[in-house]
Amino acid sequence: MILSASLTVKDVRTSLAWYRDVLGFAVSQEHERGGMLRAVSMNADGARILLSQDDGAKGSDRPKGEGISLMLTTSAHIDEMATAIKARGITLDNEPFDAAGMRAFRLRDPDGFKLTISSERK
Repeated sequence: MILSASLTVKDVRTSLAWYRDVLGFAVSQEHERGGMLRAVSMNADGARILLSQDDGAKGSDRPKGEGISLMLTTSAHIDEMATAIKARGITLDNEPFDAAGMRAFRLRDPDGFKLTISSERK
């Protein structure tokens, strides 16, 4: 099985840039409707996400990312990845730590979606 995530975001262009520039996701497809960017399909190391522009129908200030945490496993060196992300001005929720044979850190995307990035401890 492969799990993909679909996230409704406040500003699809901001989220696209964040996932591309911070986590290294690549755009696989842009989805336009009426000449406007409405969603972006992205992937990195087998992980796939769909970022969809919030249409505001449920209110523009509704909270996002509550009650969910996305866990991404990578072969990258976690400490180096965390250092590079912090160098881009991103604040981590947790500095790299060891747990259950993994090395991991936590952060949030621009909409508050929680992400845990981990790899096998080396």
